[in-house]
Amino acid sequence: MQRRKFLSSSCKICLLGAAGYSWLQLESCSPVSSVYKAAITNGALNIPLNLFDKNALQIVRPNGWYFDVAVQKNTDNSYTALLLQCTHQDNQLTPTGKGYHCSLHGSDFDKQGNVRKGPAEQPLQHFDTTISNNTLNIHINNFKP
Repeated sequence: MQRRKFLSSSCKICLLGAAGYSWLQLESCSPVSSVYKAAITNGALNIPLNLFDKNALQIVRPNGWYFDVAVQKNTDNSYTALLLQCTHQDNQLTPTGKGYHCSLHGSDFDKQGNVRKGPAEQPLQHFDTTISNNTLNIHINNFKP
């Protein structure tokens, strides 16, 4: 009788552990931050700087674009803007804690857009940024993904 109770308890503990692990994995798939939708005005996306008060990473979705733009506030108060389009086969990338991941073939990019793991070989598209009147301007000019 003790063996049966031991096996039953052990199975329950294993199931609870697996459920907890699965929950953590699902949470890691959730978006890093909410998506900020922006219109393209005079060849630029204009983002309020106060968006970065709570989270240094913002995901921006330009109107009419399929791919998002990841905007990272750096420790030196500069900004990095990257197109979240995999350079291998044009798949939308997902932000992770260490950079960006392509779910199609497994390419990984660091926070600066450099390839960490292929099959992608080219870095991500960078956009220049400037600041004016408490607004971050992401200069996309005539770029069309």
